[in-house]
Amino acid sequence: MKIGPKYKIGKRLGASVFEKCQTQKFVLSESRSKKRRTSRRPGALSDYGKQFIEKQKVRYMYGITEKQFSKYIKDATKSPSESKDKIFQKLETRLDNVVYRLGIAQTRRFARQMVSHGHIFVGGKRVTVPSYQVVIGDIISVRPNSKEKGLFIGITERLENYSAPKWLSFDEKKLDGSVLSLPDLSTADASIDLDLVLEFYSR
Repeated sequence: MKIGPKYKIGKRLGASVFEKCQTQKFVLSESRSKKRRTSRRPGALSDYGKQFIEKQKVRYMYGITEKQFSKYIKDATKSPSESKDKIFQKLETRLDNVVYRLGIAQTRRFARQMVSHGHIFVGGKRVTVPSYQVVIGDIISVRPNSKEKGLFIGITERLENYSAPKWLSFDEKKLDGSVLSLPDLSTADASIDLDLVLEFYSR
């Protein structure tokens, strides 16, 4: 998925979209932009506008294409009462996101590269598809031959104070983790509103 200027997108959709936008540098840049915009009175967003922005926010946050996201929505809405939970679980159990949640990669984008370049194993087998859906019981690990490579050097020290979400377990010394349960919607990022996303696709 191609992504444009991250600061520009972050200013439009919110800082939570990219890890790069969750820095003091971005805050200062956003502050300067707001000062330049004070002379222009922004128009009120329509319901459609709010729904579209929320959909884009989630899509960019997880780094997925419109086609992929539409498929997740279609699958999730087969059970209307559980739609939000299913969408969240689909997003969170992507292999690239799990590698990020385990702390192996510091950004989802970096996690996608790790998976695509063959550095990650699932159940002892190499998986190079970032959208691969992990299930309860799966063991996610760094490929043995990759552990000595530059991108993993110093990772043990970096992860000493990191805690993975409760639905995952991780051994920073072995560089492997497991899926203990499905992610719960209560742990979703507070900045996203899946109700608005569902409203967008129900139009």
